[in-house]
Amino acid sequence: MLLASATALPVLLATAGCRSSEAFTGPDPLAGRPRPSPEVITLQAAIAAEQTMIQLYKTAIDGNSVTARSRRLQPLLAQHEQHLVQLRARLVIPPGTPEAQGSPTTSPGAASTAPVRVTTARLRAAERASAASMVQRLATVEPALAQLFASIAASDATHAMALGG
Repeated sequence: MLLASATALPVLLATAGCRSSEAFTGPDPLAGRPRPSPEVITLQAAIAAEQTMIQLYKTAIDGNSVTARSRRLQPLLAQHEQHLVQLRARLVIPPGTPEAQGSPTTSPGAASTAPVRVTTARLRAAERASAASMVQRLATVEPALAQLFASIAASDATHAMALGG
């Protein structure tokens, strides 16, 4: 009897002209997947920015043989990779969504459009912009995520100084 009533409920609601949201409180289970919250969108943007920063560092390092500059950039790249791990750990993606299937770290065309040489000045400017962007995002997220963003912003500001700024 319970099985029959559970199967008949959507049919009953449809024939009565009701939407499921009129019968229940909360999100409409028949309306499909809900949109991501603003906090999720902010987190996804932070992840994308960190991926871009990592690609910039990799390009700068790949353009050099083992030099003093590449040895100086390597630890900064490693810190950005750690930031990315921390950011991704806070992003919960429901099973079955395209993002849950495993998205690539960078887009396929990113390597072909990257500049051949990335200057230290460009890295410094990118670090400053990243720090400023993270600080701007602080007010839009929950405290635990804001703490991570603040930590990453502080790290980026330190990177800018280490790069000579």
